[in-house]
Amino acid sequence: MTISRADIRRLDLNLLKTLAALLDEGSVTRAAARLGLTQPAVSGMLTRLRESFDDPLFVRGQHGMIPTRRAQDLAEPLKRVLVEIETLLHPPDFDPASAEVTLHIAATDYALQTVVVPFVSVLTARAPNIRIAIHPLDEAAVPGQLERGELDWALLTPETTPSGLRFRPLFEEVYVCAMRADHPAAQAESLSLDRFCMLKHALASYAGPQFRGVTDAALARIGRQRQVVLSVPSFFVLIETLRTTDLITVAPRRLVASAASLRLFSLPVEVPGFSKSLVWHERTHRDPGHHWLRTLMVETCGTPDSWTFGKSS
Repeated sequence: MTISRADIRRLDLNLLKTLAALLDEGSVTRAAARLGLTQPAVSGMLTRLRESFDDPLFVRGQHGMIPTRRAQDLAEPLKRVLVEIETLLHPPDFDPASAEVTLHIAATDYALQTVVVPFVSVLTARAPNIRIAIHPLDEAAVPGQLERGELDWALLTPETTPSGLRFRPLFEEVYVCAMRADHPAAQAESLSLDRFCMLKHALASYAGPQFRGVTDAALARIGRQRQVVLSVPSFFVLIETLRTTDLITVAPRRLVASAASLRLFSLPVEVPGFSKSLVWHERTHRDPGHHWLRTLMVETCGTPDSWTFGKSS
């Protein structure tokens, strides 16, 4: 015996819960008490159930209501359906120790070194079965990749975060001047503006070969310029170049602070820094596992004032 299409439209969750209670209790009165409803309300639901299933479902017996064969056949699948619905409405708690998921992150080599590496070092101890897949960062493609689930996170700056995405600031970055530790200029206590402009520079440019950046804009504002003789697409290549040449560079402090064989100086010109943010899509915002992972990243890589978060506009 099948349920008609019209009956399916009328068969809501409350009716299924009522049927389960009637099957367990064998009494309209006891089922009503269990559900916190009145007896007439449960009787009305039983009438609707009988119409939907085109079966009496229960008949009177000497000791209460007796389920029909159809009701008995419904008992086990009904319990499974209600358990599955309960799971849908209340997903299980996220257990980092046993979770097996793959987290897809888009990042530059700078973000890999300063954010992903320290995050992974902590993550592997707390959630050993979670895998990390790093994707090259294409800022124009990020919104679509996040929406389609090709990415879970992107590490961006507030200026490059597309509107409508969730974000959480991680830290503020500042620029410093870096050179090899035995560079002729590395023996001084500080780096003057004249010496800074006289020395030859290298810079990292993600936007293709360019010989100007934020430092050159800052110098231009005070009527000065520097000599940039090398442009590379990667900070890692830049650091290795410093170790083997007399070139100097302006780089984010977090990137070069722990690099061996380098000497760092404060800049003799004011160059504005930047912020780094964790960005994700609304579709994963309330997922317990993603919430745990985002919190861990902020604990690992963020600063105390990065606990505020929001949605880009």
